[in-house]
Amino acid sequence: MRMLARRFLLPGITTLALTVTGCSTATHTGAAAPTDPANPTPVADGTQQLEVAAAPQGAPAPVEIARVGAGKGTPEKSALKVASYDQKTGRAVIAAAPKGPAPSKNPPSSKGPQNAPGSSASPNQGQSQAPAAAKPVAVGDVIASAPAPGAPNGLLAKVTEVVGKTDRGTEVKTAPTTLASVLNDDKADGKVPVDPSSVTVEPLMKGVDFSWAKTGGLKFGPEGAKLPLGNLRLDVNAPIETAPGSPVSAGASVSGFVQLAPTIEFAYDGSGGVGPRTAFLGMSGDWSSQWSLKGHAAASTGSPKRIPFAKLHAAPVIQVGPVPVVVNLDLTCYVQVEADGRVTLEVSQDVKGDFRVGGSYATGKGWTPVSTSAVKSTPVKAEVTASGKVKAALGAEAAIGLYGAVGVSADFAPYLRGEAEAKASASTDGKTSVSGAWALYGGFDLSGNLQLQLSLFGTPLFERKIPLGSLNREWPLVSGRTAS
Repeated sequence: MRMLARRFLLPGITTLALTVTGCSTATHTGAAAPTDPANPTPVADGTQQLEVAAAPQGAPAPVEIARVGAGKGTPEKSALKVASYDQKTGRAVIAAAPKGPAPSKNPPSSKGPQNAPGSSASPNQGQSQAPAAAKPVAVGDVIASAPAPGAPNGLLAKVTEVVGKTDRGTEVKTAPTTLASVLNDDKADGKVPVDPSSVTVEPLMKGVDFSWAKTGGLKFGPEGAKLPLGNLRLDVNAPIETAPGSPVSAGASVSGFVQLAPTIEFAYDGSGGVGPRTAFLGMSGDWSSQWSLKGHAAASTGSPKRIPFAKLHAAPVIQVGPVPVVVNLDLTCYVQVEADGRVTLEVSQDVKGDFRVGGSYATGKGWTPVSTSAVKSTPVKAEVTASGKVKAALGAEAAIGLYGAVGVSADFAPYLRGEAEAKASASTDGKTSVSGAWALYGGFDLSGNLQLQLSLFGTPLFERKIPLGSLNREWPLVSGRTAS
């Protein structure tokens, strides 16, 4: 019996909100009250509370590294810099840092260096504590450096041998070390928004545009004027593989945008003695996307078709007291389509929400994954022709770590899933009838892992990746049945 095609038009739907809390057991709080990062605040137990803030931007800072001297336990700013570093041998050249401009007591002008959006850094940052004199580098010194020649992700190392003087500075041999060796028994807790202008983008297909907006009225890209401050946005308009034998009019394509405002979260409490008592590294932020998928998508064979369309990278430097901590952030945005090749569709979706992923450490408990999300989705339009199933997502793979080492990886993918079924019948008297059912669902997938490199905090190693715990939430949007 010949199957008859049937078109199902799914009516408009009101916004549906879903809030999901995953396997979070951390008691991580927000940033402490604003203080001068150069002058740590003493707390009741005798340790110091270090502020977490964005590193100064604009002209090169006069101080580029923090240093803990051999046998000392307090990090201090140093009038030194890493002139070069060889990752293969661990050899570095340490030289005197160039003198920067004298700090001004007046507030910075709109053309001067600015803190990152939302930074809680004080206007007098860096004025109240002069860098320590450029003392000779000694064995046992611990150095924490911002990005430097040969160390694009910064450097966290301990001096194991002083080789000697060169025309560029003092050459030393180094070995990797941990944040515990530089932060010691201090405490820190804060959030730093990622400056969208510092993000580099590598388009992976044609039809991708990048834009951002930040404080100070700075904007970039075709959509910059429409963006909230601190946001970055990727617009995509690209074809996808079409089912064989489809007419030209049914060519499949995806178009829309992803908009993000990522924030780095960092916490450390070394008051427990050897190594940290607690620690946290993660990323949170707002997410919004509007996208549409139309045409006759090819059938999926095996795993769903994942089409990455852009890679983003940033290496923001956050200032933890006097210590520059380099955070590496990578995002790959993608479209993913899972279809049976029988459906011609046109769907549009508007997604807004937030997410938070990371790892939380506590003595005696080890590392615990953190993953939460709250999502609202509004289908703007959904039209399905013929029988079949389809699932489409516009998501992002994220990796966040310290000094170039990945610590947390996550995959956040809001999606829309639709299915339709048509049945036809005929009788000997010539009568025919067609009936059908359709349904539309919204949802999201959130998954990821904690990595071995989180031991950079100075915590014990763990032998395998710790999954964040896969969060999958799906909710019905609309369904119906027709007959004729």
